[in-house]
Amino acid sequence: MRKCKVFVGNSHPELGQLICAKLGVEPAPCTLKKFSNGETSVQIGVSVRDEDVYVIQSGSGDINDHIMELLILVSACRGGSAKKITAVIPQFPYSKQSKMKKHRGAITARMLANLLIMAGADHIISMDLHASQMQGFFSKPVDNLYGAPSLAKWIRENVDDYKNAVVVSKNPGGTKRVTALADSLKINFAMIHTDRRRTADVLAQKKKEAKQRRQSAVRRRSSNKRSDTLDEDEVENIILSNGLQTARIVKGHVVDDDYIAEAVVEEDDESEDGEIPHDQTSYALGGTYDADDSDADDEPAALSQEKLITLVGNVKERSVIILDDMIDRPGSFIAAAEHCRLNCGAKKVYVVATHGLFIDDCLQELNNSQYIDQVVVTNTYPLTEEKKTCPKLVTIDIAPILAECIRRDHYGESISVLFDSLSTL
Repeated sequence: MRKCKVFVGNSHPELGQLICAKLGVEPAPCTLKKFSNGETSVQIGVSVRDEDVYVIQSGSGDINDHIMELLILVSACRGGSAKKITAVIPQFPYSKQSKMKKHRGAITARMLANLLIMAGADHIISMDLHASQMQGFFSKPVDNLYGAPSLAKWIRENVDDYKNAVVVSKNPGGTKRVTALADSLKINFAMIHTDRRRTADVLAQKKKEAKQRRQSAVRRRSSNKRSDTLDEDEVENIILSNGLQTARIVKGHVVDDDYIAEAVVEEDDESEDGEIPHDQTSYALGGTYDADDSDADDEPAALSQEKLITLVGNVKERSVIILDDMIDRPGSFIAAAEHCRLNCGAKKVYVVATHGLFIDDCLQELNNSQYIDQVVVTNTYPLTEEKKTCPKLVTIDIAPILAECIRRDHYGESISVLFDSLSTL
């Protein structure tokens, strides 16, 4: 690739080296260091005048330092008279803050987009943005690549009887992503919904309705002078006739109907007279539920509350593929896996995502869960050597997709084929 330079930042040097190897080029020399006072210093060691420049920098554990490193590196290339500067950001930082969820909040993802453009970026390449509307934050072109083709290829090659598997969304906000993967695999999909506003009362009503349906079926069989007992398959068909399976979640785990949860009241949540205030997460006048609220399902405050989990769909005797764009905390994935295995009759559960952030001991908890068979992610986010040795973890290399995107962009070719298949890689 002539008239082209590829710079690799410190956030994920392993991925940068893989991309350069696929392109058949060496990373352009640059010095990235810090002064004693903590300031970031960048020095480019090669001329970039009138050349296409690609800066590879993903999200990482030291996210703020590496964002500054990316901005300074882009600005240095602009000062060096580069013809075009493309920021390659496989895992876009602050992507969860793409909307104002609370009053007096900040849309941080838009602020970061403005910083990149002001630093001098002419083009952005990323993968599986948390919210597709983030592309509108930029005044320059954005290519949002998809990890789904790589994930679909792995599923076809490694999931037993994948044609009968079911792709499951762990919250309503991910249904669009799930249906896209299900369509590419030509398999069924389902959705899980967790609700803190409805708990044991709703569950008891569901059980009562199911019991009434079973009794009605018994009476019908008796009136036809047949046996008044139902076999297991018939009972299951009656229970699943409405396509809903409901259970309780207490402290992040699925529990039996008879489980008595201890009252958890935070000191700050009590009013002056000692009464427990109304749930502040409820919506006045029954307003519409915002699917993006599911981002906070794994927060400690949310885990302390009892919730109702509902699966819309049928996964009995099938493999379940729980799909999301990122895995940062384990709570909602473990609860979804437990519900699918314990209450819905799933055969196996695979947790699949593009970005494996694995905050704190997230990966260890997923690995310790007996209801999760494998955790599958791509290498958009750097993992420590300890995490790479996790028995259940599978990492898919997406360097070929990013390298092909860079090559096609440099030569002015279409990249639409990267959205559909891996046949050209």
